[in-house]
Amino acid sequence: MKPASTAMLGTKSSAENPTTSCAIISAVILRILPMDFDVFIIGGGLVGASLAAALKSSGLNIGLLESQPVTTSNDGWDSRIYAISPGNASFLAECGAWQHLDLNRVQPVSAMRVFGDEGAELDFSAYQIGTAELNFILENRMLQHSLWQELQQQDNLTLLNPARCASIAWLDDCAALTLDDGREFRSKLVVGADGRDSWVRQQAGITAAPTLYQQHGVVANFISEKPHLGTAFQWFQPDGILALLPLPQQMVSMVWSVSPEVSADLLALPHEELCAKVAAASQHTLGELKLVTPPAAFPLRMLNLPHIVAPRLALVGDAAHNVHPLAGQGVNLGFRDARELTHVLCTRGAQNDCGDMHLLRRYDRARREDIDSMQFTTYTLKHLFNNSNPVLRSVRNFGLTVTNQLAPLKKLLARHALN
Repeated sequence: MKPASTAMLGTKSSAENPTTSCAIISAVILRILPMDFDVFIIGGGLVGASLAAALKSSGLNIGLLESQPVTTSNDGWDSRIYAISPGNASFLAECGAWQHLDLNRVQPVSAMRVFGDEGAELDFSAYQIGTAELNFILENRMLQHSLWQELQQQDNLTLLNPARCASIAWLDDCAALTLDDGREFRSKLVVGADGRDSWVRQQAGITAAPTLYQQHGVVANFISEKPHLGTAFQWFQPDGILALLPLPQQMVSMVWSVSPEVSADLLALPHEELCAKVAAASQHTLGELKLVTPPAAFPLRMLNLPHIVAPRLALVGDAAHNVHPLAGQGVNLGFRDARELTHVLCTRGAQNDCGDMHLLRRYDRARREDIDSMQFTTYTLKHLFNNSNPVLRSVRNFGLTVTNQLAPLKKLLARHALN
């Protein structure tokens, strides 16, 4: 076989098929040239950016590609709000991003109240479990800006923004990437951090049919008449799940999971009527509401993949999994992906190849239980409460009441959310 391969590079073969010869010569050159990157991250959102920042002291050569221009403006309030767990807040501090935040726009959550549809209630407090806060509520845009401030100071990182990947070739010893402007790179490992409709995931052939919840998440920010006192509220209702999360300056952020038809109706309401409807649905717990940011909506789904790694590839964040937002754990799952992948890459010992499949399987195995348990929990709660069956109605409200009376169980549930 070797003589035949050598002959293909000869003059006669080149004349007969110059395209084939050029491709083979390029492949040979690729194997001779030094590797461009150890890790190439496609997607510079919160999770992809946090992974790049976490690898700043790894000794690895990192590339980060983001297709959309990253804004440096923090003007106005962002309707995309996240509840960041204390464990992930510590991770972001280790990345150097937490220190760039304007803490006047970060709201610690000291308590949470969950209401059933028949008067049942479940409450948590940071004091009861011996911690300072349950989580932190902050804006997507502000956290994104803080992460990119840190990335711009990173010595082992090449930022490509805005830029788009046109193709990936998965080779034995690397992945060969071509951008849409013609630039070519090689990397030992590609990380897909490009969101729920991940292009990278499609290129790797990792597929699974998403479970559609037949719901939209409607989001908006309000000023409340009554102070929220750092408390997060959630109402489980037969026709949807309403959450009001505390923000600074006596503001709250709404996430209302409803059917697509109800979502369309909410978006079409005049602002005053929307405020009145949300206040009524929240049982006027916070009094009258005044709209700060216009409402927006996005479809909800669950995506459970058979695996989140492949040769030369690891998936993180929404590219690796989708969950219902009722527990506010989507971005926290993604940050825990970044934490675990950072740990695997930084403790690989004598294994110099970041894309080695044995190494990547460690990451896949370490993340499986966390992802599966969160998807099971959110899926079960959604179907348990969005159900008109009278037996299930009694069961779910009884369950809330019993859980609220069992202090050890409450602490166990609350501590899981702190990670």
